[in-house]
Amino acid sequence: MLLADRTTLVQFLIEERRRFPEASGELNAVILDVALACKAIARAVAHGALAGMPGAQPGETHTESIAARVAQAAGEIFVHSSEWGGHLAGMLAADRATPLSVPPTYPKGKYLLLFDAVDRPANLEVNLALGSLFSVLRAPRPGVEAAAADFLQPGTQQICAGYAIYGPATMLVLTVGNGVHGFTLDPGLGEFVLTHPRIQLPQETGTLAIGTSNSRDWEPAVKRYVDECMAGRTGPRGKDFDMRWVASLVAELHRILMRGGVFLYPRDSRDAGAPGRLNLLCDANPAAFLVEQAGGGASTGRQRVVDLAPDALDQRVPLMFGAAAEVERLELYHRDYNEREYDAPLFGARGLFRATG
Repeated sequence: MLLADRTTLVQFLIEERRRFPEASGELNAVILDVALACKAIARAVAHGALAGMPGAQPGETHTESIAARVAQAAGEIFVHSSEWGGHLAGMLAADRATPLSVPPTYPKGKYLLLFDAVDRPANLEVNLALGSLFSVLRAPRPGVEAAAADFLQPGTQQICAGYAIYGPATMLVLTVGNGVHGFTLDPGLGEFVLTHPRIQLPQETGTLAIGTSNSRDWEPAVKRYVDECMAGRTGPRGKDFDMRWVASLVAELHRILMRGGVFLYPRDSRDAGAPGRLNLLCDANPAAFLVEQAGGGASTGRQRVVDLAPDALDQRVPLMFGAAAEVERLELYHRDYNEREYDAPLFGARGLFRATG
């Protein structure tokens, strides 16, 4: 296929900017800096055990050492690719409880970049897909170094969110508030090329993504929902569900955007003081923005994720996303069936939602 027949990420962003003549183009520059970081991380991930890194530290296996070093390198790549352009007032990484400053030698801009450089580095140990998540907010005080409070904005204030997935092919999936679009890295060109325009999350689903190892600690609403799905066609849902779990938020998000399903990383009782386990600002918010832009829903079980007013940079939340009807069902169960302990269901009787057919 000729280059003239393809739309690169650069061309896509220019065309989007033309729809808004008042736009300065600075957001495009932020996105392209992130895209460059993702290309560099893809290269590091692809090398795996051939990365030529020093040996494992005491107590580490060789693969654990590689995962830790790739995660550290990915964070540094994100920072160094984005800090110099004069478009950012500050950055926030998922593994930090304080902002990352733009060096004083660089001008300060009007955006904030939030990112999770590698969301599941341990997947390198078994050669599974992993990815990067990012989000862009407007800086409340453009041109001034961002303070911690500047990042405490609800997800509704995001102007851009996306992820890169590093699998057999590297993809960058992006929203600037005008739908979700997927770009595949062409290794020959070194460019991201539009391959999945206007992604729409399938609304009919029979796939459930949840890690069941902590099922004994789930809240009653989650136990009820999962048990009903796993009961199959003879249960309250009247159909069979498949179960998937990759333990990578980006990999799960990508599969659900492409093929449908519902993802649950619920609150549990292992730590009574922890409201959830996923980072709100750097993980849950960008994932929720993407899912909603693709026609799905994203919730904590109790409320829409992007409506949450954050109170800490490292705030953790439960996250459930996917087909809108499934997310609505989960919210209903949290509202109406979460106050009392739930035992295994009696599938001889139909549940609240009767199967139709």
